[in-house]
Amino acid sequence: MRLIIVESPTKAKTISHFFKGKEYEVVASYGHIRDLPKSKLGIDIDDNFNPSYIIPRKAQKIVTGLKKKAQKAQDIILATDEDREGEAIAWHIASVLGLNGFNSSKTKKDTPLNKPYQRIVFHEITKPAIEKALLSPREIDMNLVNAQQARRVLDRLVGYELSPFLWKKIFRGLSAGRVQSPALRLIVEREKERENFQSIEYFTIKGIFLEKENNQIEADLIKINGKNIPLPGLTSQEETQKIKQELTNSNAQIIDIKQATVSKSPLPPFTTSTLQQAAWQIYHFPAKKTMFLAQSLYEGKDLGNGAIGLITYMRTDSLNLSPLALKAAHDYLEEKLGTQYVLDKPRVFHSQSKLAQEAHEAIRPTDIFLEPEKIKKYLSPDEYKLYSLIWARFLATQMPEAVLNRTGLLIKAQQKNEYLFQTNFYQLVFDGFTKIYPYTKLPELSSLPTNLEINENLFIKEILIHLIGPNHLLVITTLL
Repeated sequence: MRLIIVESPTKAKTISHFFKGKEYEVVASYGHIRDLPKSKLGIDIDDNFNPSYIIPRKAQKIVTGLKKKAQKAQDIILATDEDREGEAIAWHIASVLGLNGFNSSKTKKDTPLNKPYQRIVFHEITKPAIEKALLSPREIDMNLVNAQQARRVLDRLVGYELSPFLWKKIFRGLSAGRVQSPALRLIVEREKERENFQSIEYFTIKGIFLEKENNQIEADLIKINGKNIPLPGLTSQEETQKIKQELTNSNAQIIDIKQATVSKSPLPPFTTSTLQQAAWQIYHFPAKKTMFLAQSLYEGKDLGNGAIGLITYMRTDSLNLSPLALKAAHDYLEEKLGTQYVLDKPRVFHSQSKLAQEAHEAIRPTDIFLEPEKIKKYLSPDEYKLYSLIWARFLATQMPEAVLNRTGLLIKAQQKNEYLFQTNFYQLVFDGFTKIYPYTKLPELSSLPTNLEINENLFIKEILIHLIGPNHLLVITTLL
């Protein structure tokens, strides 16, 4: 019997579905089986910050069960997650069981097994991915383990000493740590900057013009006497009032009409941070909820014939996509939408961060043909929303750009001073990736009045002054 150890019972159930029979047994460690003690610091500051781990009471029964199964197993396969937390869990399991190269046992009762182990990783919980991982095992990556240990030690050094102080001075239950403490410091510093900030009001000017058929054209003032209006706007209310008085109920002239084609490209596939941002912007899911739902989709859902992982691993900073996934997206688009929505060659994205792990993948569906509507009945409403978002975002990356026609107008009003206004009209020519992923913001579409000509006279119906107030909110006013 080959024993596969994962950290999650849901993950164990999904993988067990792929290997029916007596050759494999899949069990869960239920997360970490060792941790720092609660009753003391647990870190030897004088000995290179060496941590002292214990097996918590809640994990003792699980450890006993793992040891019994491991003694009977022919092979022991550690299949925890591929990030540093998963690597550390694999290391703790190997150490507690006393697998080859690892021995934390201190009593005869805990005689090490001295059995060989295999460490496997995979980006998605599907049968092909698991079978491929079993063919290419590796050793535990101690660099990842030590990275997790460094985080845990730092958490303890900060939190264990500072949290009791917070309980005493503020109220019990507050926690301090390597993230909360510096984050709080940044918030305090920014709040002081906000309190000391000297607010300035800015004004922008928009003209409402009428052409010969009384169609309205709105345009922004961009130049006065050949000089650009500085961003974000004019600072003098008196000056804006003079401009308003000078231009109201006077005439202007179209001096240029420019036609251009513009395109909008799809966003890259999701990483952990961009998934959290999009889920908040579209559904108002907090980051914790987004990751909980993503974890559920990753570990697997029963679609009627057993559980299967629906998305790839959700903790990633990589924009890499596998060739098989790109080929599947191409085939899906060609079959479902037609050749006009298929790229000549796959669109590839690269992470800007030099620390991104390109061996990993971005977050994507494991099977693009599992359309959200097909599996909706197997998902909770929120799982369905998040899966739909991930599915559409990935597919959009392999679709053509959206194409728009842009018509730009330059309008000149010559009074005591020369004023130049500008506006653009957009018409959608080809929806491209927005057919699948409508959340990308395109320029506002508007109909251009017909038969406009250069040198055509316009009547200035109204001049509007927009106030950008102290809170940086746009307030529309005519400042009467």
